[in-house]
Amino acid sequence: MRPNSKLFIYICCYRNHRNERISLNEKRVIVAMSGGVDSSVAAALLAKEGYEVIGITMKTWGFMEVGGAPKHESGCCSLDAIFDAKNVATKLGFPHYTVDFTKAFEETVITNFIDEYLNGRTPNPCVVCNRKIKWEELLKKADSLDAKYVATGHYAVVDFNQNNNRYTLRYSIDLKKDQTYALWGLTQESLSRTLFPLGNLTKIDVRNLAEEFGLKTASKPDSQEICFVADDNYERFLRERIPDIINQIDEGDFIYHREKVGKHKGIPFYTVGQRRGLNIALGKPVYVKKIDKVSNTIEIGDKEEIYESTVSAVDINYVSKTILTQGEIVFGKIRYADKAERAEVIFANENEIKIKFINSKSAVTPGQSLVLYDEQGYVLAGGVIKK
Repeated sequence: MRPNSKLFIYICCYRNHRNERISLNEKRVIVAMSGGVDSSVAAALLAKEGYEVIGITMKTWGFMEVGGAPKHESGCCSLDAIFDAKNVATKLGFPHYTVDFTKAFEETVITNFIDEYLNGRTPNPCVVCNRKIKWEELLKKADSLDAKYVATGHYAVVDFNQNNNRYTLRYSIDLKKDQTYALWGLTQESLSRTLFPLGNLTKIDVRNLAEEFGLKTASKPDSQEICFVADDNYERFLRERIPDIINQIDEGDFIYHREKVGKHKGIPFYTVGQRRGLNIALGKPVYVKKIDKVSNTIEIGDKEEIYESTVSAVDINYVSKTILTQGEIVFGKIRYADKAERAEVIFANENEIKIKFINSKSAVTPGQSLVLYDEQGYVLAGGVIKK
């Protein structure tokens, strides 16, 4: 159930061109349908609950524009994906539309992806896409269709905390599939209008439900790579996407224990923690420890040297709390597949958070996300790792 509060009523209204507040249809929901099993089951469950479902497949890029297409174009945004989503909508009896978001996706997600690599950081495009495209742009579409809610097939749970009057985000029941790490950027307004039908289901439950509903997507495999880099080769993507800029990038020095030990091919083609592809023969494995754009150098080190305990993050979004306090104990993740581990808050304000892990973390990577949880699995806050 949704709370009956002044905050909620205000958020779930929008203004027309005459600045008049308009209430939205509480039983109408826009479901973002990627053509996969998760979003298909999410739509089916909402339809079964009596919601007026409108399926939306967001066209955000094409293989002709981003390259790297596999022999069979079946991933996100492909024609196969669009047809699979439409097939599900037709079977379940609700309308489905494909909406062109390519301009917004280009200006936000792809631009950020390129800029981060050019500046020696490793981007997290899913976080940017979730906040800027899957929610901000989709909510605009929901407004135009008189729909109060948007829904996706993400594995996460939205609650409302009456004690602090905030919408919260917490772990899904299936911890292996939990996606809260990529959702930390969602604002209170976005969370107030979000439904996650799969939050209390396991992946096995979802596939079984898809079979019961008779959905074509029941056995469709999950997508693993960055959606717009289908071949998982981001170097190829950068070289094809911005050849004029890439051709001007100079080689630089690899530094190991203050000594030059080789040449790197350019700052954008490396990430902290990388071991493969360094082409350095030191008789043992070495790893990228630090990338310095200013000096155009890449520091490498032994495995034990890439562990850090202190992590700073900026561009903070507070979720289940309004602020963290010095000395507070939290549980932090520094990458999607990471385990949330105990840490102490050293410093926190609206713009920056600094924590110290009890046990050091390997390959803390600038540009990736630091997401903080409490013991119950609620997302407290998130931000972009600075150092």
